[in-house]
Amino acid sequence: MKLAWGKKVDDAFRRRVLGICDTFAWNPETHASRLMSCMAFESGETFSPSIRNAAGSGATGLIQFMPSTARDLGTSTDALAQMSAVEQLDYVEKYFRPYAKLVHTLSDMYMAILLPKFVGQPEDSILFLDPKISYRQNAGLDANRDGKITKAEASAKVQAKFDKGMLERFSLEVAL
Repeated sequence: MKLAWGKKVDDAFRRRVLGICDTFAWNPETHASRLMSCMAFESGETFSPSIRNAAGSGATGLIQFMPSTARDLGTSTDALAQMSAVEQLDYVEKYFRPYAKLVHTLSDMYMAILLPKFVGQPEDSILFLDPKISYRQNAGLDANRDGKITKAEASAKVQAKFDKGMLERFSLEVAL
């Protein structure tokens, strides 16, 4: 199968992503590339466990764990940043566990990371409204600049990462 962003990570990372799919009974032919694309988006295509949010939120790592989320998972953003990428995937798996049965699309997978209450909600659901701080922090996702960020708009950036990650220079054929 073709894995989005497969050339950007090592074999152990690829195997662990497929293991996460297996754990959650996700279809590896769809969900593995979706997960890789979410991590590519959240990590600026670095797949670095230590990458920090440029806006200063304190979020760190493959899916930009917030400090409170890290604590809920029994760790800290500092500890996550010290892990290898493969080690941090254990926390990615732990994070997705409550949402796994609800994640059927790329946008739902991304909502599990960004705003879990919108997993399974319609694509036109409004996530953020201007002039709220949450809107300003995510204004780059407002594609049509109408002061509303919908689930579809937010997910479009991740879809673009998926499409890019499937290009030959980034994707890799992997055996299941």
